[in-house]
Amino acid sequence: MTTEHTWITTPVTADFLRGHLEVEPTEHGLLPHRLPARARLQIPDDQLATAEAQPSGVRLAFRTRATAIELDTLPTKRVYQGFPPPADGVYDLLVDGRLAAQATVAGGNVRTIVDMVTQAAELSEGPAGTARFTDLPSGDKDVEIWLPHTEITELIALRTDAPVEPAPDSGRRVWLHHGSSISHGSNAAHPTAIWPALAAARGGVELVNLGFSGSALLDPFTARAMRDTPADLISLKIGINVVNADVMRLRAFAPAVHGFLDTIREGHPATPLLVVSSILCPVQEDTPGPLAPDVDGGTLRFRATGDPAERAAGRLTLNVIRDELARVVSRRAADDPNLHYLDGRNLYGTTDYAEIPLPDEVHPDPAGHRRIGENFARLVFGDGGPFAARPGRGPKG
Repeated sequence: MTTEHTWITTPVTADFLRGHLEVEPTEHGLLPHRLPARARLQIPDDQLATAEAQPSGVRLAFRTRATAIELDTLPTKRVYQGFPPPADGVYDLLVDGRLAAQATVAGGNVRTIVDMVTQAAELSEGPAGTARFTDLPSGDKDVEIWLPHTEITELIALRTDAPVEPAPDSGRRVWLHHGSSISHGSNAAHPTAIWPALAAARGGVELVNLGFSGSALLDPFTARAMRDTPADLISLKIGINVVNADVMRLRAFAPAVHGFLDTIREGHPATPLLVVSSILCPVQEDTPGPLAPDVDGGTLRFRATGDPAERAAGRLTLNVIRDELARVVSRRAADDPNLHYLDGRNLYGTTDYAEIPLPDEVHPDPAGHRRIGENFARLVFGDGGPFAARPGRGPKG
């Protein structure tokens, strides 16, 4: 800890957090979760257990005059055996809504994935560290610290050189989103550069991001969590994980979508609800899963291993799923005028793929996240979009 400031230590409590569904006290401090305890008890694998504890979209929000801020955390970082470790996760600090500083925390625990197919892992414990921000603007300001989107982050202590208080309610609409690793932020450069965060900033809404890497699989416990979470806007991005995990056939898929929507509507009967299909992913457009990692010369790419001829027997591909989602939404929309459908290829399609290819054939790079976020904001939050603000109403109108 630096010594040129007179530090004030403020306990990190749930009052300072946004974008989470629950917090868990730990021996070190506080761990934000993006699924509640009831749902976590039903998680069947380490993939989702890890993903929901990675705080994609979770941020501290407070008001202060501080010009220096320190946040002690214990990160848990993910490393794939045989590959170089990724760079330390980034903490984005925003002042009055604008990115003002970034920091990283070295050390921490390391979760080494020893099998990319089963996601079996080994955990090595390490020390806590500190994210430091200095030379911030003077005067009263609203500060947000967005946590690394792919590092489990236990919050230990917040120190500042001036008092802090939890940020007041912004009055903005709350957007609850569920999706796969792309929504989670895979390959994005920093937490406010994941496409849902970019779209939320352009749309002027508060994001609650339930994007779970590898785990957008129509799980009933996720639907119940969404049902019970206050929200003004809801979106579901469905398709890629169902195909690349090869978890169901066409006979089961449509009823599972209906059930997921039914559950959400129990808690949000008239909330604008948008169903979004997968962005373009050439390796899975017409080839069923499962998806398999392919390492050639140290470069990770993915390939689909199914047989396209088996589509006739109900094997799922992205094009099959898009057709089915459009059919489900069309049928339900006759009695649900607040239900909408968006073909994900309008967010990232053939032209985008030619300009900004998917580096591993599945996940966009930072420029791809930016393109998806811009297109979502334009098509969904823009004039005439399903999430457009209603004329003559306040921020939550």
